[in-house]
Amino acid sequence: MKKYALLSVGELLADFIGTEIQESILETSTFERFQGGSPANMAANMARLGMNTALVSCIGNDNIGIYLKREVAKTGIDVSHVAVDDFQPTSIVVVSRTKGTPDFIAYRTADRMLQPQHIPDSLLAESAIFHTTCFALSQDPAQSTIVDAAKRANALNCRVSLDANYAIQIWPDRKQAWETISAYCSHDALVKLSEDDAERIYGHKVSEAQILQDFHAMGADLICLTKGGDGSIISTEKGAKQITLGVKPLEVIDATGAGDAYWAGFLTAYTEGASPETCANAGANLAALKLVTKGPLPAKVDKGILYA
Repeated sequence: MKKYALLSVGELLADFIGTEIQESILETSTFERFQGGSPANMAANMARLGMNTALVSCIGNDNIGIYLKREVAKTGIDVSHVAVDDFQPTSIVVVSRTKGTPDFIAYRTADRMLQPQHIPDSLLAESAIFHTTCFALSQDPAQSTIVDAAKRANALNCRVSLDANYAIQIWPDRKQAWETISAYCSHDALVKLSEDDAERIYGHKVSEAQILQDFHAMGADLICLTKGGDGSIISTEKGAKQITLGVKPLEVIDATGAGDAYWAGFLTAYTEGASPETCANAGANLAALKLVTKGPLPAKVDKGILYA
């Protein structure tokens, strides 16, 4: 049994979200501060299920960084591996509150300053899963640091995981993004992406078969393609086996963070040796709880919900 079920690596940042519904940031005058960053949210969701998780991120030597580390620690994540950069301020994202796709501006500073010494082999060896995001992979030095750490993780029997949440505003060089994602996935990665993620990565709509074929060709061992209300497809053993799962109808209250909840449920079951189908159902069950919960998931979630 390894010390950490999940070692989550990447962006820890402050989201400044508009307090009133407006068309864009241009019309937004007042913002509220929140702890943000998908890797932190993933680790928090698994911690809520009673799993031991750790976060590797980089913050600035400032009060926003102190706020973020304090908020993350409240969830039960081990924050002892969060690094502090003395020369870059903590990263922030400014987001409009809209009924459609939010307008956002990312100010990338300390979050991209991850260095190899922040992810030692000793930490990888005591972790079951090494997880990151496209946001974290989008800029150096974090980019090369994380890809190298994925290679070392795979060699140390720590499974590599990617949330392929590509956004062109964060990573405008799509060709370079493909190369980096491919390099990361080559280490037998477990990959989660939505149909919307795939359309953003390709720049146009593509078939499910093409997505699965391409990501397996990169080296991904397992791919979970989520399709919102249409369920998900799990492709395993480099594409040799595929499972299609539907979803139960729900009255959605808050969809924010449902993807992180899904993958947290999936990976929790995965670390417990469950089959891909059981993992997918576990993910769907935790995502369903998130969809009917306003704001974040409860501080403690009975792990039994995954297998209900």
